[in-house]
Amino acid sequence: MQSPEILTLGEPLIEFNQTTPLGKHYLQGFGGDVSTVAVAASRFGARSGIISRVGSDQFGELLLDLWRQEHVDSQFVLRDSTAPTGVYFVSHSETGHRFSYLRSGSAASRITPDQLPLTAISSARWLHVSAISQAISESSSNTVSAAITAARAAGTFVSYDPNLRLALWPLERARQTIRSTVALADLFLPSLEDIITLSEATSPDQALEWCIAAGARQVVLKLGARGALAYIDGKKYEIQPHRVSLVDATGAGDCFAGVLLASLCAGEAMQTALTHANTAAALATTGYGAVAPLPTRDQVMQILSSRTLESSHVG
Repeated sequence: MQSPEILTLGEPLIEFNQTTPLGKHYLQGFGGDVSTVAVAASRFGARSGIISRVGSDQFGELLLDLWRQEHVDSQFVLRDSTAPTGVYFVSHSETGHRFSYLRSGSAASRITPDQLPLTAISSARWLHVSAISQAISESSSNTVSAAITAARAAGTFVSYDPNLRLALWPLERARQTIRSTVALADLFLPSLEDIITLSEATSPDQALEWCIAAGARQVVLKLGARGALAYIDGKKYEIQPHRVSLVDATGAGDCFAGVLLASLCAGEAMQTALTHANTAAALATTGYGAVAPLPTRDQVMQILSSRTLESSHVG
């Protein structure tokens, strides 16, 4: 097996997603931001892998089966017989989706820097991490720092998503940790909601300015249904939204990250990669769960091709 081009580091989770308004029925699926990124990248054609820990339980087995089916390299996932695999529940309302977690003391939260596969990190093109992994435990946060240090020493690019979850840590600690990490990343991938919470920004342009002031080299600000705003090599790009019928936005931002990194690994120009990522993220909201609706490369390209054909026949 060839080594992964994209390595993610963090906590995979088992998902239970509400499918009825009264919450009596839940669909079992898979989540965890970095696992979703790895699957999205693999479906788009990249060689992806994950660094993590899961419990020696049925849920851990389900995740390992998922990665085998999705061609995500899981050789760097350790089993823990003394800690469980984390679980979360998604509920839906008119105001959006809400998460409830059962992850305290999870196997993934016990990862330590000495368990990092340094050779694999050095041979990857991208290492993708998120602030969730910095929030779930001190040892996990230390592992993220060690992984970033190893990646930068080897010339491996670092992608960083704040994925702000205030249920996991206080805002001030989150703000300090995220801001100090931004300057170490080659690509910063926040949502607008994240930056508004972390800063005094009230608009996408102000949010982008906060990211740049924090030391971000390249920024892609995810705007959800409004597309994305990017700052790349000193230039600003607006990525127009792709309209879909929204079912569940869980994991859409992680789909964006995975497809963006996969497109860059395939040699696509940044603006093209952003278009692929934005379209894929929109398609990921058309079904329930973080992983099940993730599109393949063929599905994304078919949508983009049909849009081009429609445009060419206007007038």
